[in-house]
Amino acid sequence: MDFIASLPISQGYSNIMVVIDQLSKFAHFIPLKQGFNSKTVAETFIQHIVKLYGFRKSIVSDRDRVFINNFWKLLFKYQSTTLAMSSSYHPQSDNQTENLNRTLEMYLRCFVFDHPKQWLEMLPWAQFWYNSSFHQSIGMFPYQAVYEKLPPTLIKYKHSEA
Repeated sequence: MDFIASLPISQGYSNIMVVIDQLSKFAHFIPLKQGFNSKTVAETFIQHIVKLYGFRKSIVSDRDRVFINNFWKLLFKYQSTTLAMSSSYHPQSDNQTENLNRTLEMYLRCFVFDHPKQWLEMLPWAQFWYNSSFHQSIGMFPYQAVYEKLPPTLIKYKHSEA
């Protein structure tokens, strides 16, 4: 889980929460409003991730420990589970989300170059593009890894002359 922050405000949103499954490489790009906090992120995580996959055993993030600790506490509170926090700190990032963030930013820049405040409209297309692109590291599409079938293709537009 990582964040792309300080984007031009688009329909009230200026940040993207990027959640990527390390095994399947399947990603979710979730818009967040400016000034988000661990409570907002926990609620958003439940709405977009937990409802589909359940609770994760671990989350790797570059956010500071206080933010992540509060996030975990809130997540467990919403689940009515007690959380016993360990004091050890193990940074375990493989730069997967950082690489995806750079790629996502480049993708959005290409499509909203003339209208940067319209990035929110392109976010679902970016997620479709990413999850339906072949990933050498897993030898398949992330969509295929999750749903066990090839990703859907876009319908080709045929211009008919009247």
